Amino acid sequence: MRPSVPAPGTFAVSAREPHGGARCGVLETAHGPVPTPAFMPCASRGVLRALDSADLESAGVGIIICNAFHLAIAPGGDLIARRGGLHRFMAWPKPLATDSGGYQVFSLAEPRNITEEGVRIRSPKTGEWLLLTPERSMQIQNDLGADLVMAFDECAPFPCEKEYARASFERTLRWAERSKAAHRREDQVLFGIVQGSVYPDLRAEAAERTVALDFPGYAIGGVSVGESREQMLEAVEVSLEHLPEDKPRYVMGVGTPLDLVDCVMRGVDLFDCVLPTRNARHGLLYTWSGIVRLSNAAHRDDDRPLDETCSCPTCRRYSRAYLHYLFRLQEATAWRLLSLHNLHFYAELMRRIREAIGEGRLGEVRGEVEAVTGT
Repeated sequence: MRPSVPAPGTFAVSAREPHGGARCGVLETAHGPVPTPAFMPCASRGVLRALDSADLESAGVGIIICNAFHLAIAPGGDLIARRGGLHRFMAWPKPLATDSGGYQVFSLAEPRNITEEGVRIRSPKTGEWLLLTPERSMQIQNDLGADLVMAFDECAPFPCEKEYARASFERTLRWAERSKAAHRREDQVLFGIVQGSVYPDLRAEAAERTVALDFPGYAIGGVSVGESREQMLEAVEVSLEHLPEDKPRYVMGVGTPLDLVDCVMRGVDLFDCVLPTRNARHGLLYTWSGIVRLSNAAHRDDDRPLDETCSCPTCRRYSRAYLHYLFRLQEATAWRLLSLHNLHFYAELMRRIREAIGEGRLGEVRGEVEAVTGT
């Protein structure tokens, strides 16, 4: 008799830090389990710049996140659906998530274009006006076939008045109900999103009312949008206090290596951020002996790898001198090799975090990360 496969969305905690909220777990998806805490690199348009799916696997990446809005613009959710969904289209066999397009409400829409129906946004490709609604967002995400999908939300700008933050999270709650009603696929795990800007009382209320809608998972949105690090951590901490222990908890758009550790210590399971690949393209590399700024002329004659302790494809094969040369040449190969390294660093960081939680020494890892990366 074949063993039963856990249903998508099943989440089990396997270890906890003795002091604090950190926990290890496994989130089941239709494309395999995701050990948590986990970091999702951002492949917003279905690709991480200069990298293919085989590169991501070689860097140790286990899950990625794409953006429903951008993929709906090009090549189109219906086109991807006709080709068997986003996994097949990208040749990515592992779990993936999609954002709902809510962040584009923050980055592209003006307040006057946000109504109860949805959001009118100009296409960054054609300039034409598009209407994005909870129902349309869910249709796109259903077509794409991601494993983790997000309810449509409004990410309030920072700073904003408390009255606006309240109106924004109230609208997000109504859109969450509509998103849940429009969602059609049982093989996808739908996350509700907690908003509330930097106001602790609004965060607490938003979290409680989002939980009352009973989603399989919960995301904390509207952080890392310009507020201070202290405000970000407070918003995360207050939200977590009101989210259930038995469901996965995801902080959107965070962040630096130290941000990841500090949020894990508070009880976060999932993260995404553009930082590792964006910094790589600008020549900033994370290593376990400190940050390397590859544009520095000191690397011109350096035959060492970026990190002598790193097993990524870049460090196994290439010297700092060669990578410095490629970077100064503005060669696309530099983007690939440097992005591979930073993604491997993040994957290794999450592995070390999971191991440390199981052994009760997460504080040691935090000290190491702070020493080599700062904030």
